[in-house]
Amino acid sequence: MDGVIIVSGVPGAGKSTLAPLLAARFERGVHIEADALQRMIVSGGRWPGEEPIEEGYGQLRLRGLNTCLLGDSFRQAGFVPVLDDIVVGSRVDEFLADLQSRPVYLVMLLPDLETLERRNAERAKENVFHQALGLDPVARNETPMGLRIDTSDQSPVQSVEAVMDRLEADARIA
Repeated sequence: MDGVIIVSGVPGAGKSTLAPLLAARFERGVHIEADALQRMIVSGGRWPGEEPIEEGYGQLRLRGLNTCLLGDSFRQAGFVPVLDDIVVGSRVDEFLADLQSRPVYLVMLLPDLETLERRNAERAKENVFHQALGLDPVARNETPMGLRIDTSDQSPVQSVEAVMDRLEADARIA
């Protein structure tokens, strides 16, 4: 396997569960979790949607850029980077512009809303279902490229198997 894999989906889709399992399938795989980069901001950090709005979205852009820089760095060192972030709509173009490595594969996790709501209720983290509701149409309708996987009725291992079976054939976007 050569290239960079982006694992995307709305909050609660299973990105942070699936991405490290997928990275482990490669002899030299690395999981780069964009939320971890966001949490590195110890003072003045803003998540998308927080006030001031432009600052939150500016930090989202910075997080994406640094996710891509890390992906390129690990790829140059011979690893298969698996980037884990919400990359939908225009963010796909941003990632493609920021990533120097090729090929690039996009895996979009698309569980149904009932599954997202159930997973959200089981989360130890904060409630993100309202964010998922807003982003789901963007993921489904404004991000038509890449490998699309409905993980509603799959275990994480089954989802990884589905990705591995179809990665080369269906996920390449650049």
